[in-house]
This record gives sequence, structure tokens and C-alpha cells, in this order.
Amino acid sequence: MSNRIPQRFKQLKAAGTPALVTFITAGDPDLATTARMLPLLEQSGADIIELGVPFSDPMADGPTIQRASERALASGTTLGAVLDLVRQARPQVTVPIILMGYSNPIYAYGWQSFAADAAAAGVDGLLLVDLPPEEAGELLPAARAAGLDIIFLLTPTSDRSRIDTIARFGSGFVYYVTVTGVTGVREAVATSITDDLARIRQSIKLPVVAGFGIATPQQAAQVATAADGAVVGSAIVKLFEQHQGDQLNTQVSRLVSALKQGMTTPIN
Repeated sequence: MSNRIPQRFKQLKAAGTPALVTFITAGDPDLATTARMLPLLEQSGADIIELGVPFSDPMADGPTIQRASERALASGTTLGAVLDLVRQARPQVTVPIILMGYSNPIYAYGWQSFAADAAAAGVDGLLLVDLPPEEAGELLPAARAAGLDIIFLLTPTSDRSRIDTIARFGSGFVYYVTVTGVTGVREAVATSITDDLARIRQSIKLPVVAGFGIATPQQAAQVATAADGAVVGSAIVKLFEQHQGDQLNTQVSRLVSALKQGMTTPIN
């Protein structure tokens, strides 16, 4: 059973450092590129890697990640291939790996089979944006048995009842969505984030990381003052549209390093 996620947050808390959570889409533009990217993300400063499972109808994602899903599906990426990728990459990657996506591919795979196979491959957690706790009745016991953390979302509009439900059923950490709407780069981080997270922390003891719209070292640093970590996705994924090969590696490494530095030594 994996406990990489709680261990990572424990290490970061001891060091007084927030978590940098990076997102890329598996198979964008192909699985070989993703395999090279996973250890690079860790080496550049990622504390947790979210690996998007491509899906044909990614309703919560903005245009950048939608196009990444389209490229990944066009290259033939399947859920089984993503699990194989993690299995092969795991000896080179020590940080937690979380699969993020939608429930349909997991349902088609089979809840219990997926939980067992994902944990065996070295996956540490699962975040399905369209699966609230009330509808996760088959997945939760299978995940617990396999040692797989199930991560749920909270938003600025989540009420006390929703917060309490996720406190009861969630594990690993809580993903706080900083804005309403789809993923994508934003000009600024919501000013209400400090008050919102303080309200959430009254009920939830798990670490809380914030995401959606965080793109720059300054934004990551701002979020890190209120949350236990920041998630950066679209800003990284956009580089996959603009570069390839060694140039892509260089650009991704440069951005991730800058984000991590910004969070540990906030930029004025």
C-alpha cells in the first residue's frame, strides 16, 4: 500500500515548504514524451504529479487541456496504456503520482479492477472531477482496500455540508478550485482565497491544495501563503503545443523550477 502522499506532505510541512503540484496530460503528444517528462518534472521541483487521463468530453477543462486530450487520444492513449506508463516510470519517480480525469473510463475498466491495477502500477491517488462522494460508493471501498487515495474537489460555493462530506470520505488531500468555471490561465488569483481556505480548514484536517488558473511564480507564491500547495496545469500543458523534443524539456523544466522557487522564496 502506498502512503507517498501523506509522507510527502509530512516532509514538506517539516521543511516549511508548500507543495508544487504539476499537471500534464498522459499521451500528449505521445506516451514516450510523457515517460520522459515524469522524472523531469520531479527533478525540476514538482512535489506531486497529476497525470491527466485523456477523455473525449472533458467538460471541466479549458481549451488548452481539451486540445491536449485530443492530441493524446489521437496518438492512441488508453487508460490501460497510462497504467503501463506509470508502472514503467515508477522506478525513476519517487514523488506521488495522481491520475486525474473523468469517471467514464474508470467505470468501463471496472472500479475494483482499476483500483487494484492502479495501485499495483504505482499510482498513489485518483481525482475524478465528475464523481462526487455521493456517487463514489463502489470506488471508495475498492480504493481503500488497494491503498489508493481518492481526492475530492471543493469550490468557492461549497457549503458546510459539502465540506463535511469530503472531510469524511476524502483522503490524501483536498483539491480546492479557486474559481468557478473551467481550467485555464487567469490574470489574477481570487482575493477571497484566504478566507475560503480558513473556512474549509475548520472542518478538514487533510492538506488543501489550490488549483485552476494558477500560471506564474507570483500566483503560485500568493496561493501558497494560504494553501498547503498550488496546482499548475494549463501553463505547463500550453508548452506542449509550442515546443517539442529537447526544447520542450528545457521550457518545462524552466517553468517548473521557477514556480517552485517562487513558492519557496516568494517574488515581490
